[in-house]
Amino acid sequence: MTISLVFGLGSLRYSIGQFSNPGPGLFPLLVSCLLFLIGLLTVVRSRFIKPVHLDFNLKNIALILLSLCGFAVISEHLNMIAGIAFMVFCASLAGTSYSVVRNLKVTAGLIAIGLALQKLLGLDLPLF
Repeated sequence: MTISLVFGLGSLRYSIGQFSNPGPGLFPLLVSCLLFLIGLLTVVRSRFIKPVHLDFNLKNIALILLSLCGFAVISEHLNMIAGIAFMVFCASLAGTSYSVVRNLKVTAGLIAIGLALQKLLGLDLPLF
């Protein structure tokens, strides 16, 4: 919540603009407000549920970091579709169950989102 507050207050130094003509401070302000709201809801919810012991599994942390770094490297040198597939299949190794069909569905969904961002919003994503 503190990090979202810092970025939200920092975004106020830029022009906010309007939704029809957004300024450079609008997007970071909206994202930081949403993150602050999620953090606030998490803190409120934590007051009503019983605490659960959290175990750190270094193997799972390493797998998630590897999937993110692999996504960045593969997207940079090959293409983003291959990076997405690597990230999904590698990160799912950290879960409790492994399903190739589920991984293919998640990969297809993320590729569809990437294509929508590329075609509809005109973002320069290296999908191919």
